[in-house]
Amino acid sequence: MMSVTPIPALSDNYIWLLRQDTSQSVCVVDPGEAAPVIEFLERESLTLKSILITHHHHDHTGGLAELIKRYSPHVIGPANPNIEGIDETVGDGDEVRIMGRLFDVIATPGHTLDHISYFTAGIPALLFCGDTLFCAGCGRLFEGTPEQMFAALNKFAELPEDTLVFAAHEYTQANLTFARAADPENEDVKHALQECEKARALDRPTLPSTIGRELKINPYLRVGTDSVRQAAGTQGVNDTDLATFTTLREWKNRF
Repeated sequence: MMSVTPIPALSDNYIWLLRQDTSQSVCVVDPGEAAPVIEFLERESLTLKSILITHHHHDHTGGLAELIKRYSPHVIGPANPNIEGIDETVGDGDEVRIMGRLFDVIATPGHTLDHISYFTAGIPALLFCGDTLFCAGCGRLFEGTPEQMFAALNKFAELPEDTLVFAAHEYTQANLTFARAADPENEDVKHALQECEKARALDRPTLPSTIGRELKINPYLRVGTDSVRQAAGTQGVNDTDLATFTTLREWKNRF
C-alpha cells in the first residue's frame, strides 16, 4: 500500500512524500526547499530514491540541488532546461514507475507552459497536480492561456471521482471564501468552508481533496451551472463555459 505524507514547506507549500509501507525508499514531489525533507528523512531513517517535479517555479524546485547532492535521487520532470538536475524528462502520455506504481504523465499547461501532472490509477487513485488544481480553486495564469488551463481542468474532471487530489499549496480557505461568492447557492461550499476553518484552526492540512469533492465545490469545474454562470455574469462575460472560466479566474485575481 502506498502512503502519502505532507511535509509543510515555505509559507504554504506541501512537499508530498510517497512511500510503500514495506520499503524505506521514498519519493518526494516538488521539493521547494530541502531542509524539511532532510529533517523528515533523517528522523524516519528513510532514503530518498526519486523526485517528481511538476513545473519550474522556485517554490517547487528550490530544494533540488541540496537533495541531489545529499541523496543522488532519480529526478523526473518536464523538459525545461531552466530546471537543473532533471535526469528523466517526461511529457504528455509518458509513464513512469514510482514506488512500484505506474504513473501517467498529463500535460497541464496554464499556470506555466511546462506544467505536468502525475496520475496513478488503483486503490486509491492518486493525482499530483502541482499548481494546476487546488482544493476549490486553480492556479494563476502566469504563462499559459485560459484555454490551456480550462482544458487541463477538464482532463482532471474526467478522472475517477475517488481520485485523491494532492495540490501543492494550502490555499483552501481563501479559495472557498471566493467560491461562496462565485457559487452562492452551493450548500456544499458552505459546509466545506466550515470544515476547512475548523481544520486550519487546529493547524491541520485540508488536503488531499478528491475529484468528486472538487466537482461539487470548485467553481472552475462548475462553470456550466446556473449559480456560477449568474455570479460570473456580474463580473464579466459568461456566454460560454470558457468565457465563464476566464471571468472567474480574472475575478479571483482581484478578489
